[in-house]
Amino acid sequence: FTSAELFDIAVGIERNGVAYYESLSQLTGEQALKRTYGQLADMERLHVGLFQRMRTSGGTQSYTGSDEAEYGTYLKALIDSSGFTDDKTARELARRAAGPAEALQLALGAEKDSILFYSGMRELVPQGERDAVDAIIREERQHIRELSELKRRYVK
Repeated sequence: FTSAELFDIAVGIERNGVAYYESLSQLTGEQALKRTYGQLADMERLHVGLFQRMRTSGGTQSYTGSDEAEYGTYLKALIDSSGFTDDKTARELARRAAGPAEALQLALGAEKDSILFYSGMRELVPQGERDAVDAIIREERQHIRELSELKRRYVK
């Protein structure tokens, strides 16, 4: 991977999140869920913009050392195992969710996948970008807390 490729992947992850949360917001009739999904989509949009700016400033540093190769293999495995491979798939998963509990569980999985990817990515990006990646990881953790709380209301 180059740093630009890592940031491109991160942009894709966040765009898939936007597509998923927007779809859920459009599909639900419950105002509390609609509001939460809308807020999460807005946060993911902010992350898209941040990763795009980081890509522009991050250059095209390549990673070729043994540690970097190991991280690269790890990150590729995370990407390959992600449920939201593109925005179309994210929208389809939102449509197919059997109810709020399942939709929220899928969202939790996607947020966890994001954190895993960004934690590995953090080790490879330029030092000056790590604080921004850390901030996004903290926000994704907050998403997990919010989604978990919301899911508890729908699990019977």
